Amino acid sequence: MTPYQYIERPSPFSAKGAVTKPVHAVTPADLEAGKFNPAALAWAKAAGFKAEAGALLLVPGGDGEVASAFFGLGSDPSEAPFMTGKLSKLLPPGDWHVETTALAADHLALGYGLGTYGFNRYKSDKQKDVRFSVSEAADSADIERQLAGVFLARDLVNIPTNEMGPAELEAAFRALGEHYGATVTSIVGEDLLKQNFPLVHTVGRASVSPPRLLELRWGEKGHPRVTLVGKGVCFDTGGLDIKGAANMALMKKDMGGAANVMGLALMIMDAGLKIDLQVLVPAIENAISGNAFRPGDIYRSRKGVTVQIDNTDAEGRLILADALAYADENPPDLMIDMSTLTGAARVALGTELAPYFTDDEALSAKLMEASKEEVDPMWRLPLWMGYDKDIRSRAADITNSPSGGMAGAITAALFLKRFVTATKSWAHFDIYAWVLADKPHVPVGGEAFAIRALYKVIRGMAAR
Repeated sequence: MTPYQYIERPSPFSAKGAVTKPVHAVTPADLEAGKFNPAALAWAKAAGFKAEAGALLLVPGGDGEVASAFFGLGSDPSEAPFMTGKLSKLLPPGDWHVETTALAADHLALGYGLGTYGFNRYKSDKQKDVRFSVSEAADSADIERQLAGVFLARDLVNIPTNEMGPAELEAAFRALGEHYGATVTSIVGEDLLKQNFPLVHTVGRASVSPPRLLELRWGEKGHPRVTLVGKGVCFDTGGLDIKGAANMALMKKDMGGAANVMGLALMIMDAGLKIDLQVLVPAIENAISGNAFRPGDIYRSRKGVTVQIDNTDAEGRLILADALAYADENPPDLMIDMSTLTGAARVALGTELAPYFTDDEALSAKLMEASKEEVDPMWRLPLWMGYDKDIRSRAADITNSPSGGMAGAITAALFLKRFVTATKSWAHFDIYAWVLADKPHVPVGGEAFAIRALYKVIRGMAAR
């Protein structure tokens, strides 16, 4: 089945049997060894090509047309396995293949494919038609589905809220499910109260687009059960504790958790993994109106735990609490939640490394192994129970915003842990969902964090 695409794009890869030109991806040592066409090597030396990381040199043929190219990997290509992402922007239009011994075939092709991404939904300019021939040593079908999953996450985050509010996110969620034959349901507006999702309703009720809980079910009963939960705050004003303009500018990305679990679900379904999959997305806008929830309010959650609102800008953990509690009522074998939850996580690990929390040692070992193999960076932060006292409230069971602001990523994770009591294997990812500076394999904008590594872990579950 062709991988689902939210925004249609041509394949970045050459058709089977296409005539392609070579790109020699080389280190300085490769260049020194000189195992290339003598005329091409002489051209490279005459041009002063040193094989610095990301450098490209076009080599003409006898007819004056470009016949081949050299691409620099630098002295240590292991530091930049997706450097080939630059090729789609540097090469002239046409069909190419890469010749190198320094990069694994899958990483080489995946890096190139990731680099072809562009978000041109609102622009008239088009990308160059540069295509890449995938080596027979690479799993081209799996590369295509990973690209589709990553691109879906990027697209959903990049689209502004005027076209990606709660209703539009539901439409994208339904389209994804329908493509793969999944069952998709939603609980909207006042029905959230009737079906006991009070915190989802509370946070989203001030928006003109009603709050909703989205659910996707796919796969067969009897297979390992996996639940993915994604924070779907389509825009976050901060509520009555309103954000400043600078902090509000990127809040279209506050549904990045939902975008990432949808991209991961795409990979799982497209691969046909033997998994019983559930995906939950509480989709809301944290807006301001006369019925907005207030600091000092106390609400009872789905689980019965009462929560005092000490900051309306700590809304993500509230909607996740109801969704996690719902999933935990029928405990899956593995539960993953993803959210753009705290600035504290960014202070701790920066914007490029995905922090995760789990008290399952075996799961953590698998995550770190997959992270290394897939070059999909993440790092474990502690679920330090010593800080659990900080989320207690005098007037309610817990507060959504502990005073003092210390260890904010940890206290947020401990808040969520209160709602996952039956599921034995759970991990919480506090991701950024955005890239601040262009990289070879991703431009500035929305990004998928850790989902390629998670896909590998879940693929391992399905293989049993």
